[in-house]
Amino acid sequence: MHPSPITALPGPYLLFLGDTTEPGYAKTAFGLRDWAPDRCIGEHVLAGGSVSTGLPAMTPAQAHAQGARAMVIGVANAGGFIPSHWVAALVEGLEAGLDIVSGMHARLRDIPGLRDTADRLGRQLLDVRQPPEAIPVASGRRRSGKRLLTVGTDCALGKKYTALALAGAFRDRGIDADFRATGQTGILIAGGGIPMDAVVSDFAAGAAELLSPAAAPGHWDIVEGQGSLFHPAYAGVSLALLHGSQPDVLVVCHQAGRKAMLGYPGYAVPTIEETICMAIRLGQRTNPAIRCAGVSLNTAHLDADVAARLLEDEARRLDCPVADPMRRGEAFERLVAECLAPA
Repeated sequence: MHPSPITALPGPYLLFLGDTTEPGYAKTAFGLRDWAPDRCIGEHVLAGGSVSTGLPAMTPAQAHAQGARAMVIGVANAGGFIPSHWVAALVEGLEAGLDIVSGMHARLRDIPGLRDTADRLGRQLLDVRQPPEAIPVASGRRRSGKRLLTVGTDCALGKKYTALALAGAFRDRGIDADFRATGQTGILIAGGGIPMDAVVSDFAAGAAELLSPAAAPGHWDIVEGQGSLFHPAYAGVSLALLHGSQPDVLVVCHQAGRKAMLGYPGYAVPTIEETICMAIRLGQRTNPAIRCAGVSLNTAHLDADVAARLLEDEARRLDCPVADPMRRGEAFERLVAECLAPA
């Protein structure tokens, strides 16, 4: 049984960035810009905000005039709440003729100013972070088909981008492959999935099983990872995905140079080697044959020559393929080939 797709979302989008100053919290906006550019008209940033996607700055009225039909909250702060000082801007979007789409934990209709305005104007308030009903408890049973899971040393460093790039590369090779979204941005891109961090913990591994059901022997589900097994707040969702998806292959994702957990400066980022060992040890509980195919290294902040040298050095040091999927090239081809290599 495949998870039901979410209701078709109105578009194109105006990306709302609020007054965000931490780029890592704007991964929804960046993900939509990079993977659904045809649906993104512009961005709307409030005073005090310093994060930009590089899209044209627009008011809601200007975006509506350019064809936008929804304003998407493009940030996901810690806790997934909607600050009270954002409400006026969201109301402005409704009054300009835009529906509001949110991937936050907070429900749009629970905010009186939004609910009342939407009802008065006949506009939609759409919450993406809503899991399906009647998720089963995980069975732990092995099932047919192949699965790949991206796991991270931390949050917001490339697990979704890596999964999307690998799914596309598999399909380019004529392999039947699906990207399985587990967070609000991936769901907005793919049009379906399960928001894992909105699932009650006892059912999270069952949700991962539901997301990647039994399939034909040659079919691959490329499952978007969440959090980190070492994260002080989000390790639970990472472990549930690992146990429930029962991956045959892991790709470990890391941002070059990151030393501390995003938003948790007192916690060091684990090494790539620690992450590989921990993921395999825990993953063997539901798939004894699990293996790590290689490493996805986020080098977006480095120039091309420095990044190329780092990828080569890390591949030698770790003795496995190391690639930046956004740079493609031979390193990425080696990573794809190792993912698909016979066990």
